[in-house]
Amino acid sequence: MYLYRYLLHINNETVEPYPLKRIDLPLATNRTPKVKLKADTANGTIILDDVTSLEGIPNIAWEYSLGNRCALEWILDQYKEKKPKDPTIAEKINTYCFADYKAHVIDLLQRVCTVSVETMQIIQQIEL
Repeated sequence: MYLYRYLLHINNETVEPYPLKRIDLPLATNRTPKVKLKADTANGTIILDDVTSLEGIPNIAWEYSLGNRCALEWILDQYKEKKPKDPTIAEKINTYCFADYKAHVIDLLQRVCTVSVETMQIIQQIEL
């Protein structure tokens, strides 16, 4: 069991993405979607931005934690756009834009959802 769990975590890039339902709403022309990156655990939904959300996240996936935070929420926090306080740094170095990584983040969330569900199932079997 422990070996399988370990292999599951170190090979998370190769696990099958969890079949989450992607919802894309139409966006007004000449408008950039506002990044949200919010988890709605009660409804099993992740809101990425004004137009895209992921639905169908099972309750058990929210139970798997990295430290004191759910693995899915940890990913959302890592991909938030953070602006440096120093204007020089913000102007010259800070070029990160969530929209450039949106497809990667969706894929990552699907794979981490699979790892979370399978890990929690293993933990539940061990606890029996």
